[in-house]
Amino acid sequence: MRSMGDPDAFIAADLGIKLAAEKLGMPATPLSLTDHSHLWRPWRSYAVQYLWATGEHPINHMPDEEAA
Repeated sequence: MRSMGDPDAFIAADLGIKLAAEKLGMPATPLSLTDHSHLWRPWRSYAVQYLWATGEHPINHMPDEEAA
């Protein structure tokens, strides 16, 4: 998103985004989440990266965190 030069791309239908939004108490349906995301304009691509990083996927953890 950002590498393509669009700092305001927002993909509300992405499963990771929907799960993160629900976990954080935000609207989780694509339409309501898109409406909510207008608060973050023009930097919604950064919000997408933040939301993805809240997940429990191993990619979001440092290797030494996995051993603990």
